[in-house]
Amino acid sequence: MSEREENSPPAAQGEKLQKVLARMGLGSRRDIEARIAEGRVMVNGTVAMLGQRVGRHDAIALDGRLLRREEGAELVRRVLIYNKPDGEICTRNDPEGRPTVFDRLPRLKEGRWVNIGRLDINTTGLLLFTTDGELANRLMHPSYEMDREYAVRVRGEVTEEMLETLKRGVMLEDGPARFTDIQEAPGGEGLNHWFHCVVMEGRNREVRRLWESQGLVVSRLKRVRFGPVFMTSDLVMGRWREMAQDEVDILSREVGLEPLALPEMKLRFREKMERLQRKSAKPVGRGGARERVLRPAHEGAEAQERRAPRRPKEERAPRGRGTPVAERPAESVRKRPGRPAGERSSAESGERPARKPGPVPAKRRSPPAGEGQRPGFGRKRP
Repeated sequence: MSEREENSPPAAQGEKLQKVLARMGLGSRRDIEARIAEGRVMVNGTVAMLGQRVGRHDAIALDGRLLRREEGAELVRRVLIYNKPDGEICTRNDPEGRPTVFDRLPRLKEGRWVNIGRLDINTTGLLLFTTDGELANRLMHPSYEMDREYAVRVRGEVTEEMLETLKRGVMLEDGPARFTDIQEAPGGEGLNHWFHCVVMEGRNREVRRLWESQGLVVSRLKRVRFGPVFMTSDLVMGRWREMAQDEVDILSREVGLEPLALPEMKLRFREKMERLQRKSAKPVGRGGARERVLRPAHEGAEAQERRAPRRPKEERAPRGRGTPVAERPAESVRKRPGRPAGERSSAESGERPARKPGPVPAKRRSPPAGEGQRPGFGRKRP
């Protein structure tokens, strides 16, 4: 052994404690660091220090509970895309009893879902969750420059000078901030205007405060993109879906992580996940269904005539309010087959069609997204 090798200090053993706990899915690295600073983590019976390194044989306890190191032996990197509705808060437990974004997510046997960033209670749209704390930490860290795109409706007169000021930067209470891009979007009327704007950070209420610095009021705010992940119209508000292997790989490479194979999903578990997705939420923003009233059998045609006739579908007002969304991959459009001219359907002729015996038709499924892309991913980052 050379003299240089003899005198060199020994290499640090193990990994940093916060990185180990984050990989176990116990929170993002930022959350873990806060718990270590509060004295809630112990290593081998001693209160842990921030930056402390641990090996595979060290005993780690969190809030008095000894952690099984097997939980971190096999890292599982799952990611959910969630369309957050208005009125939910990004915390696990709320003293006021308000609904949280975790209420509708599927439960995990080990670890827990870590939210990647936050949205205000009045902000809707794209929110990501993962079981990998290291992935969450990198996606939120400013050094990886994950841009966030929002669709925003502002009330007031917006001038070109204001837009240039917002792109140059303004001084907020917590430091300078700016939009890296602003594009006017269709929609809005009068003094209400829609814009798509991009920020590179996830500071508290940053988008709202930037517009308010110009004397404008933000009436609606929706996140439509986080890095390479897009919100698409097929994911209705209040529902989630899990990313596939190729999507998780793209997200991992964006922040310099090696792709990790997802565990094989058994058929029964896959069916359970599909049921949970269907039951995860009811349509939001629409009035509840009318209560059905059973009418007596002797009610005759006179009562039928007194009821107001139902307006044709083409004359009905659209339900809900439309919101501009970010550009997304082209989707296949399924058209109904036409019928010969002059041929009337049974509904138009007033005749009740006879039921034909035969097998029950298979359930129709939506066509896949175009160009081999799954919903949730769209254009490349600039």
